[in-house]
Parts: sequence; structure tokens; C-alpha cells
Amino acid sequence: MEYIYKTKETCSSEIKLCLQGNVVTNVVFTGGCNGNLKAIPKLVDGLTVEEIEQKLSGITCGRRSTSCADQLVKACKEALAAATS
Repeated sequence: MEYIYKTKETCSSEIKLCLQGNVVTNVVFTGGCNGNLKAIPKLVDGLTVEEIEQKLSGITCGRRSTSCADQLVKACKEALAAATS
């Protein structure tokens, strides 16, 4: 299932991902820090929603209360909830 998440309080504006069961693949960020947002998808490809949450939840960026990585956790959890409802 392809899912699109509109980010909040980050330089990136959107995260697109594919969810197969609870496994996340094909993560693409729109906008944001080019290098970081090329690296994160490679690092999380094939991980479960739970594994991504354990690794990335709560990471902040500068003075912001969230980050692109933290927003990816929210996107994955929202996608999983939508898939199971």
C-alpha cells in the first residue's frame, strides 16, 4: 500500500512510503535536507514500523520538537493504522 503523509514542523513537506504488512519500503521525502533525506530511506528500507519507531522516534532538529526522522515514525504508524482499519 502506498501512503502519503504531510509533515509538520519540518523542512520536508511530505513523505511517501510503501507498506507491505508492517514492513516499510520505498520511502521518499519531498523537500528538506537533500543528503539526510537520501540516507534515511536507505537505512530504513525493509524495516518494520516498530523497528523504525525504536530507532527514530523522538529525534529533534535544532529547536524544533520533531525532525524528518521523527515525522517518518508518525507517517509509518499512521499508514499502519490506515492499513489495518
